[in-house]
Amino acid sequence: MQLELSAEDAAFREEMRTFFTTEFPQGIRDAVLEGRHLSREQIVESQQVLNRAGLAVPHWPEEWGGRGWSDLQRHLWHEEMQRAGVPTPLAFNASMIGPVIAQFGSQEQKERFLPATANLDIWWSQGFSEPDAGSDLASLRTTAVRDGDDWVVNGQKTWTTLGQYGDWIFTLVRTDPEVKKQAGISMLLIDMTLPGVEVRPIELIDGGHEVNEVWFTDVRVPGDLLVGDLNGGWTIAKFLLGNERVGVAPVGATKRALATLKDNAGDRLDDPYVRARIVEIENELLALELTALRVVAHSAGGEPHPASSVLKLKGTELQQAVSELAVDLAGPASIASGADDDSPLAGWARRSAPTYLNLRKASIYGGSNEIQRQIIARTILGL
Repeated sequence: MQLELSAEDAAFREEMRTFFTTEFPQGIRDAVLEGRHLSREQIVESQQVLNRAGLAVPHWPEEWGGRGWSDLQRHLWHEEMQRAGVPTPLAFNASMIGPVIAQFGSQEQKERFLPATANLDIWWSQGFSEPDAGSDLASLRTTAVRDGDDWVVNGQKTWTTLGQYGDWIFTLVRTDPEVKKQAGISMLLIDMTLPGVEVRPIELIDGGHEVNEVWFTDVRVPGDLLVGDLNGGWTIAKFLLGNERVGVAPVGATKRALATLKDNAGDRLDDPYVRARIVEIENELLALELTALRVVAHSAGGEPHPASSVLKLKGTELQQAVSELAVDLAGPASIASGADDDSPLAGWARRSAPTYLNLRKASIYGGSNEIQRQIIARTILGL
C-alpha cells in the first residue's frame, strides 16, 4: 500500500497548513488550542474567514462554493484544520443541510439558503431526535398537517445541539401517519423565530448548556419550505447522516490535544506508567491515521467505506482516552472547574473534568459505537 503523498498532495497540505497557521485569527486558534469554549460570534467569524478564502464548503457543488477536491485533499484539509486549532465549519450548515439543499432543494431554496448557509449568515439547528425517537429515528411523532398553503407543525425535538443560537431548523416531521413509518416522513425548513417555536435548555453533566429541547405548538410553516418530495424525508435523512459521518475520526484534534497535554504535564511525565499510556495512545493514533488514509483512498461514488465504522469507533475511544489521561494528570485540580480565571490552578487542569464528561457523548452521536460494532461485524467480518 502506497502511503506517501504525491508531490501535488504534499504541496496542497502545505498550502492548507500555511493558511491555517498564518492567515487565520490567532485569538480564535488560541482559544481552541487551550480548550476554551468559543462564543457564537467567534464561531461565525471563523466560518466567514474560511468562506472568504473558499475553504468553508469545499465538498459542495462548485457552483455553490465547492472546490472539486479529491477525497484525499478534503481529508488533508480537515486534518490540517484540526491540527492548527481552527474550528471546523459548523457541521449543521456545512456538512448537513447545505449538501441536502444542494442535492434535493428547489432552485429557489438553493438561491435563498446556500450562500447564507456557507457564510453562516444563517445558523442552522438539527431537528431529528425526539424523546422516543433517537436511534429509532423512524418512530418520530412530530407532525406537519397541511392547512391551505401552509404546514402546521406540532411536536418536540430533543438534544438540539447549540439550538440556543439557531436561526432556522431543518426538521423531520410526520406528514402521513397511515403508511409504514419510514414512508410518511418529510423534511421542513422552519424559521425558529416563528410563533409557537420554543427552545428550552438542557443542562449537561459537565454543567454546560450545549443541547436543548425544541417545542413546536401550532407553528405555521410556508408550504414552499418542504425540501424534496412529500414523504421523501427518510431518503434525505439517510443522505444527511452519511455526510455527518465524514471526518468521524478526529485524528488531528486528538493528536493536538495529546501534544498539548504533554506540554503541560511537567514532571508528571517522569512516571513510567504515564509515559507508557501516552506511547500506547500515540501508536493507536498512528494506526487510526493510516486507516483513515486507507478509507479515503478506497472510497468511491460518495458512498462511505465500511471501514468508516472503525474510524468512528476507534476515533471516539481515543478522544475519550486522552480526556481520561488529562483528568488523571490534573489530579485534584480537575475538580476545580468552577474556579475563576484568576485561579492559581492551571487552566488545562481545571478544564480537564468538564472535557472528560462532555466527551462521553462521542461514543453515542453519529451512530453509537454499539451500532458501529454491528456494522463492522456484518460488512467487514461477514458475521
